[in-house]
Amino acid sequence: MRSFQSRNPVPIALVGLVVMALGVVVALNADNLPIVGAGTTYSADFTEAAGLKDGDEVRVAGVKVGKVTDVALDGAQVKVSFKVKDAWLGDKTQATIKIKTLLGQKYLALDPLGDKTLDPGITIPKERTVAPYDVLDAFRDLSTTVNQIDTQQLSKSFETLSQTLSGTPDEVRSALSGLSQLSDTIAKRDDQLSQLLANTRQISQTLADRDAELTKLLSDGNQLLAEISDREQAISTLLSGSQELSTQLQGLVNDNDGQLGPVLASLDQLTGMLQRNQDALAQGISRFAPYIRLFTNAVGSGRWFDSYVCGLILPSVGPLNEQGCNAK
Repeated sequence: MRSFQSRNPVPIALVGLVVMALGVVVALNADNLPIVGAGTTYSADFTEAAGLKDGDEVRVAGVKVGKVTDVALDGAQVKVSFKVKDAWLGDKTQATIKIKTLLGQKYLALDPLGDKTLDPGITIPKERTVAPYDVLDAFRDLSTTVNQIDTQQLSKSFETLSQTLSGTPDEVRSALSGLSQLSDTIAKRDDQLSQLLANTRQISQTLADRDAELTKLLSDGNQLLAEISDREQAISTLLSGSQELSTQLQGLVNDNDGQLGPVLASLDQLTGMLQRNQDALAQGISRFAPYIRLFTNAVGSGRWFDSYVCGLILPSVGPLNEQGCNAK
């Protein structure tokens, strides 16, 4: 058998490149593989998208079984493609776009009805799909509708109605008078109401745009609370230990109060004395410096004293010290 080094490297390189290319293709299409993929692809027609987008969850009986892969316009309707794994769908399956969070996030709910298995090539028709009316769209439509109302004309209509029915009983006249006052108030506050509705629309749109961030914030808050709950015993033990330690320290102080009292009193007297003699101590240390300097010079040259004693021999004794200590 020929060794690996003796073989032609060109075919080996080509085979390696082909294997690498196949690996890249498989990695990019991993979701479509029959065994390890994300599941079987189905589709459904809706009258509108209702805020559903790619990546939203697909649930059966509240359990996540897949995700939405595509939301596209198909003529006068919307075609939603989604993948389902480890879940059976019947030939009468119904699909509904439901609200996942109050901030407007959606998910696709499936009701697997029927006796036969749903063919992935058959699209679920609009007759078996439901698209909800979005709350954000309701705010937008309300703002648009209110802006189109002629408040001045509405006020005049209420006034005319009140005058026409002025001969009616008191209860009816009171109700009409209240409606007239309400119309006047609405007419006078027209600009403020329009601004309020416009701001409401902006707030709802901002919440919808920041849906993922707010959802993550709430999720992180839940994780923090769960961690605090898990550490409740440790925190309780820490607080109990701190309380016991303070009790022991208090007992220690009480037990040694008779001994610590005189010591602290003596220490207070010592510090007071040092404070009163601070100037004298400073002056003594200052004058002690020359002595230390001369003493260091005397003993710093070896294991002996290097000093000069002028008065050891009297001047009258011999010629060794004729001048005495006055010699220069």
